[in-house]
Amino acid sequence: MAARSLAEKVGVQPACRALGVSRSTFYRRARPAPGPQQPRPTPARALSKVERERVEETLASPRFVDRAPAEVVATMLDEGRYLCSERTMYRILAANQPVKDRRSQRVHPKYAKPELVAAAPNQVWSWDITRLRGPLRSNQQT
Repeated sequence: MAARSLAEKVGVQPACRALGVSRSTFYRRARPAPGPQQPRPTPARALSKVERERVEETLASPRFVDRAPAEVVATMLDEGRYLCSERTMYRILAANQPVKDRRSQRVHPKYAKPELVAAAPNQVWSWDITRLRGPLRSNQQT
């Protein structure tokens, strides 16, 4: 790097000024690249695999499939049962990719936009003629 070799001779500030580089950029590029990160250890209070599966089954059950995790937690607490926190439910859903509307959605049909086409004068009347199509294509009209 040219700035580093020049900075060794004249100093960082004059070298950066001469090359038009800010000092923060100089120091950021001089910093060593971070090495590979260690995976986080599993917390001691994390849910076991069986508990996670129970939460997944509960969220996928017909009773709760269309409810948000906050509603599921509230309903379960009303019944005197506690599986996990709302945030943990969101983490479990995110790990399994159903963090979206989990029920079937109606697909609306595609409707064709109505178009007024005039093949001759006085066939189509409109208050705005900028969008009316004529017998020629728009790239052929002048």
